[in-house]
Amino acid sequence: MMGEGFGIEPTSGEIRAPVAGTITFIAQTKHAFGITTAGGAEILVHMGIDTVDLNGEPFDLNITENDTITAGQSLGNMDLKKIKNSGKETTVVVAITNTKDYLESITLKSGKISSGIIAASAIPKTSNDLQNDDQADSYQQLASEIIKDIGGRENINSLIHCITRLRFYLKNDHIPDDDAIQNLTGVINIARASGQYQVVIGSKVTEVYDAVIDQLGPQFKNLPIKPHIEGHKTIRSRIKETFNAFIGVLTGSMIPIIGLLGGSGILKGILGALTGYNILDKASGTYLLFSSIADSLYYFLPIILGFTAAKKLGANPITLAVVGSVLTYPSLIAAGSNSIQLTVFRIPTHILSYSSSVFPIIFAAWVGSYLEKWLKKIIPSVIRSIFLPIIEVILLSLLIYVGVGPIMLSLSTLLSHGIEAIYFVNPALTGFLVSGMYQIAVVFGLHWAIIPIVVNDLAISGHSYLNAMISVTMVAQGAAAMAVALKTRDKKYRDLSWAATISAFCGVTEPAIYGITLRYKRIFFLSNLGSAIGGFLTGFFKVDAYALSGSLIGFPAFINPSVGVTSNLLGYVVAHITTLVITFVIIMIWGYKPEDDINPVIG
Repeated sequence: MMGEGFGIEPTSGEIRAPVAGTITFIAQTKHAFGITTAGGAEILVHMGIDTVDLNGEPFDLNITENDTITAGQSLGNMDLKKIKNSGKETTVVVAITNTKDYLESITLKSGKISSGIIAASAIPKTSNDLQNDDQADSYQQLASEIIKDIGGRENINSLIHCITRLRFYLKNDHIPDDDAIQNLTGVINIARASGQYQVVIGSKVTEVYDAVIDQLGPQFKNLPIKPHIEGHKTIRSRIKETFNAFIGVLTGSMIPIIGLLGGSGILKGILGALTGYNILDKASGTYLLFSSIADSLYYFLPIILGFTAAKKLGANPITLAVVGSVLTYPSLIAAGSNSIQLTVFRIPTHILSYSSSVFPIIFAAWVGSYLEKWLKKIIPSVIRSIFLPIIEVILLSLLIYVGVGPIMLSLSTLLSHGIEAIYFVNPALTGFLVSGMYQIAVVFGLHWAIIPIVVNDLAISGHSYLNAMISVTMVAQGAAAMAVALKTRDKKYRDLSWAATISAFCGVTEPAIYGITLRYKRIFFLSNLGSAIGGFLTGFFKVDAYALSGSLIGFPAFINPSVGVTSNLLGYVVAHITTLVITFVIIMIWGYKPEDDINPVIG
């Protein structure tokens, strides 16, 4: 039941390690412990049969979790007489609990075995076997465990995911077993924020999300999240629920296109550098094609956001994508450029360009989620499929062009200009505060309220000082993880640290935060101090970002796409390299201490 392995009928109470590896868990009743080998085998040593009932009395172990042990090392003792007197068997079970994922075959030696003699030879599967044959099963297993520990299907309203996290909307967020979920292999950490129960997975979040949805059913996928406001709730709780619902909409709308936005920005920066150094001619077909690839997502942003926001809110995605296309229709944009006045039903309004806009289409998707339900009630079903979509497109387009669109576009512009106004009061201080606090916002999932502001800033102004401040925080987290990777003597923890370093330098900091820095309060504090110093320099040099990208991999986003390489790129290099060096040094000196190898989960 537990996996392939063997049993030992002991003649001595001394317990010796059957393999070399790391102690990964010890039962509270001390009757069992787990070892993970360097090759990935997960070994369970279970002392006696049904000895959990003895509450640890016959067992004396001299090991703790995360200890590195060698094969044959003495790990403690079991009192054979006390076990037999209690009516239990003394058989020691040694099992490979990840047999399905790890084990190709095992050869056992029967008969009398002494310490130092090989009792079993295990042949592991090849890496390709592990990745291709059994990964899907491991995702399904992890999904099953998460669903169970989160309170079951009946406790889940809906599920979305971002770059590294499963984001559950639960009926009761007090039900989940936090400790059980945190201890699952494949889970980095958990967080409660923005009305969501967030399970941090890392780079494999999409695969785990798909596995969870497979088990829950498609009705849980991107279910519309609206605040459930009851009469007895206070004004504060109503505001909180509404804000959480708003963040949920922004998260669900932005997540599918974040990677494309970042990649488009990097491409724009590369094109800017090539044209700035006269390597590529702006009149060439090559430039025209690649600039179209880089600009199209930003230009047609209302169409894409119309689709993603509608899916999140439960409206018709195709209908809202068509509304987005109306907002970016070339003839209307040209008319707006010529200041032509539009009169609809004798209501005069000025045509505005909504290309690259963010909030008007999200507002339209929110209205559309209610409008569709109302139209379904009044339009006969026999003609509904033909008339409902076009009527919805007409009403929502009128709402944007004649009604709230100009107001929302003005508010978006004010938001963009407001950020710049605050920034220019004291750029260095603004950078210090924003960069010093941003990764704290990531911990609580509140950064998803900031990302749409950055996208709006880029759409309205073509640049974002705020994104430049965020960028240095990614480098600081990567530098902290790199320092831990170089200082720790724990191989498993070192490998995790290097992976988190690469991830942060590529712009995703959750593995570094939850896997490394947040485990130690001082390292997280010092890494944020490094971020603040980097933000100060970013503001001091007035570093600007021209696309939604950052960290080390996103350096092309700091090349002006209009004129090419300028002093802005130099400011980026100085701020980011200084952030990396300072954070790395302070973590090496004050952050990670030798005793942290003994217990890497305390601050």
